[in-house]
Amino acid sequence: MAHIRISANLPPNTDPSKASLAFGRRALPKLNEELCSPELLIQQQALMSLCDLVHDPENVYQALEIGFLDNLKNLLVHHDSTVRQKTTEILYVMAMHNVGRQGLIHHGVIPALTKLLDDAVDTCRKNTYHILEMMAKLPEGAANILHAPLIPSLLLKLKTEPDEIQELILDTLSSCLRLEASEALATGAVTILKEKLTHPSVAIRSKAAWVLLAAGTHPEWKSLICEEAVPVLVSLLEDTDPEVQASAAGALMFATVTPQGRFSALGAGAIGALLRLATEKSSRARLSALKALTLLAELPQGRTTLLDHTATLEQCLSDPSEAVRRAATTAIGVIRWKPC
Repeated sequence: MAHIRISANLPPNTDPSKASLAFGRRALPKLNEELCSPELLIQQQALMSLCDLVHDPENVYQALEIGFLDNLKNLLVHHDSTVRQKTTEILYVMAMHNVGRQGLIHHGVIPALTKLLDDAVDTCRKNTYHILEMMAKLPEGAANILHAPLIPSLLLKLKTEPDEIQELILDTLSSCLRLEASEALATGAVTILKEKLTHPSVAIRSKAAWVLLAAGTHPEWKSLICEEAVPVLVSLLEDTDPEVQASAAGALMFATVTPQGRFSALGAGAIGALLRLATEKSSRARLSALKALTLLAELPQGRTTLLDHTATLEQCLSDPSEAVRRAATTAIGVIRWKPC
């Protein structure tokens, strides 16, 4: 005879940590309502489910239309660490999509992230820095970070955050300082970045040099880089990592645009290191090295030294890169120039 048995187990494929999704297009509106629930468990479950859904850009677009971001902004300051953690994770995933980045800019999410830079939970801070790094890739996002203003805080965090987060901060600074660098300059950015140039981590050394390269396009930065960072940049030309060498050569190229920078680089023995770099495999390193050597050749002492090494530069005339060939031609022309 058959018996009726009711299992105490949950149905298959059911995750008790996530909210049950409504059918079809009702799923996201229902989750949006649950985010405002006074019950903590319901909020947490809604966030867990939403985190899965926003990997699809179509769901991100619908979430923006419904008005999810206003509720997510409020949850950034929630007393529960799990809520803050999942909220920042959702925003990070959304920032991976272009429609998500535009939405975060339009709804003013970047200023709302400011308080999370001091969050006690490492994951919340890491997600926040991931969001800022993604947003800074857009000119509008970088401008929002500058106007927040977050640059002074990011620079100070370079002194306290672990290496992984420091890398994200340096990437964010690199994108932002291309637009505007005066605020960073007032915060003592050159001194802070100079310390990072000698960091044990290859990635941090390379990214710090890259930030100086990005900021070196601004005239007010060139003099400070000359005063504080040129000797360290010259030493990095001998670094064991090709990316560090290339970034240091690029930063040095901008520094030597000024007479002060040329004299500083010459005094630090840059010519020998730049000549060796001009024969390396990396096209970026060769190009920056050749341009820096061209600038150093404008000094009589530099030209005299380089006249004995034109054969090294002539090797670059057969380089596969047209930009490198042009730079080598210009460098040789400046070195061999004679007054009429």
